[in-house]
Amino acid sequence: MKEMNQTELLALLAQPGEPLVVFLYTPLCGTCKAARRMLEVAEHLLPPDLRIAEGNVNLLPQLVQSLKISSVPALLAVPSDRSAEPNILYSIGSVERVLAFIRGVNS
Repeated sequence: MKEMNQTELLALLAQPGEPLVVFLYTPLCGTCKAARRMLEVAEHLLPPDLRIAEGNVNLLPQLVQSLKISSVPALLAVPSDRSAEPNILYSIGSVERVLAFIRGVNS
């Protein structure tokens, strides 16, 4: 996972091309820390060319507002067709659920 700022994420979301996964969190969120660990495990089971980014929502006000992010942790799965809205998963309960969500959007 690569930490990205608002400018980088907005540019990446605007570019057509590869599927993208974005993990949104806040630094002091305990649930976010648990979700990050699950995503790190899932990352090893996903294709190596799948781009996974992360961002602190405290530093991403424009992105949060435009995508109507309602809580963290949030996992965005953006298909290669950028005209479609990203799918958002708020309940990151298990590695299996993370994998199914990402594979379902990016297959």
